[in-house]
Amino acid sequence: QLQLVESGGGLVQAGGSLKLSCASSGFQMGIFHIAWFRQAPGKEREAVSCVGISENSTDYADSVKGRFTIARDKANNLVYLQMNSLRPEGAGHYYCVVIRLCGEVSRLRNFGPWGQGTQVTVSS
Repeated sequence: QLQLVESGGGLVQAGGSLKLSCASSGFQMGIFHIAWFRQAPGKEREAVSCVGISENSTDYADSVKGRFTIARDKANNLVYLQMNSLRPEGAGHYYCVVIRLCGEVSRLRNFGPWGQGTQVTVSS
């Protein structure tokens, strides 16, 4: 099963940074496309970023472009989401998930199962 595990969430002040980590449950993540999704209270889950098999293949939601960076650590079988200049609207539960193909972020759907996610709280 293509289960992923998220970590790194927490409480941060607006303008601050957090780095989320995504690890696999035992499979090689490097052969799959991976996305980060966010779900704010009362809102639908939305994709914020994705990375293809090549680290050069990435995409971002307009709301996070220039502030968030997705990256692979192939040596350690991890995917990160570096979040800088966080805004209160960036708060929510963040999930990483296997997807079929990294492309237009607004059209992404999960291919693998959802994990528990990690909570990000941004204080204003």
